[in-house]
Amino acid sequence: QVQLVESGGGLVQAGESLRLSCAASGGFSTINHMGWYRQAPGKQRELVAKITSGGSINYADSTKGRFTISRDNAPMTVYLQMNNLKPEDTAVYYCNFVGTTLGRAFDSWGQGTQVTVST
Repeated sequence: QVQLVESGGGLVQAGESLRLSCAASGGFSTINHMGWYRQAPGKQRELVAKITSGGSINYADSTKGRFTISRDNAPMTVYLQMNNLKPEDTAVYYCNFVGTTLGRAFDSWGQGTQVTVST
């Protein structure tokens, strides 16, 4: 079973930066895509950024130009560099890996890390 461990959340002031990390452990054959999602209180979980195995990247309109998603393959880790943070970025951030292991599809989520941006 693929397990994801997140780190890097915290409390910052508006305009500051944070870098989130998400490391995968456990055996897997392929990773189709990795991404970051966030959920603010009272709101639905939304996509922040996603990167495919081929390197294609998508960002939410609200994060374009401020956030950067990247990855390392060994160990398999996805990062989210967040610059010029705004109070509206406050949320619990979750990483997500989708792929296959031993011929079976998996869709794994991290435990979530809190990001709080104060004015």
